[in-house]
Amino acid sequence: MTAPPPSSTGSPSTGRRRSVPRWVTPALGIGALVFSAIAIVDGLWILGPTAEQGDYSRLLVVHPAVATIAYVAFGITALASLLYLLPRTRRREWDQLAGASAEVGVVFCALTLVTGSIWGRPVWGVWWTWDARLTATALLLVLFLGYLALRRIPAEETVKGRRCAVAALIAVLDVPVDHFATSWWQTLHQGSSVDLLQPDKHLDTSHNVALLLGFIAMTLAFAWLLVLRYRVEQLETRYEEEGLAIALEARRAEGGMTEDTEDRVGVSA
Repeated sequence: MTAPPPSSTGSPSTGRRRSVPRWVTPALGIGALVFSAIAIVDGLWILGPTAEQGDYSRLLVVHPAVATIAYVAFGITALASLLYLLPRTRRREWDQLAGASAEVGVVFCALTLVTGSIWGRPVWGVWWTWDARLTATALLLVLFLGYLALRRIPAEETVKGRRCAVAALIAVLDVPVDHFATSWWQTLHQGSSVDLLQPDKHLDTSHNVALLLGFIAMTLAFAWLLVLRYRVEQLETRYEEEGLAIALEARRAEGGMTEDTEDRVGVSA
């Protein structure tokens, strides 16, 4: 059985598929597991409570890291979407990477809201308030959930890729708003715990170590999940292509497929 020839409908080039080396995935997974275990031990048993927030300050190991990784994930989605929109760099792989990174980013953004609520309850006295930072983070989650929903709407490949790329570039505009919300407005949420321009805002050594361990663990976890989800995107695309080729071949064998009909089916897939 031979696959149908490439269409001339202006679809983005796929070229030769570039897959991530097999050893990368288990290496990232093992690294994420090891550093997560170290961060948990450090946060629960080594890092001491603070006078202001008590044991809840141990969430420093998790909350800043997941929030930052959510920004990184959505930034990758925006960059990949921009590269997809540019004719010289338009490849299906960029669209697949954008979708994969957005899905993982949504998970980290949801974790940001959950851990923030757990931290905020004893400090602010409420689980949720329409604070500028919290509202911007919730909006960020909703925007990228909408982006993922848009990716599920059936359409011709190039049309879907372009409209999703535009949606991602619009949604990512909320990232700087979210990040600088504590500087632009008066909020309950505290500002950055580390500021290179203000040395007096630096944390002590034990908290810096805990913060670093959390960032390493979450970065490795994000990279691991991103590689896995990107591979799933590629498998889904391959399944769709091979399924279409099999369907066309079956119809051709039945004698019920003309060249015009085949072209129309290929364009709409």
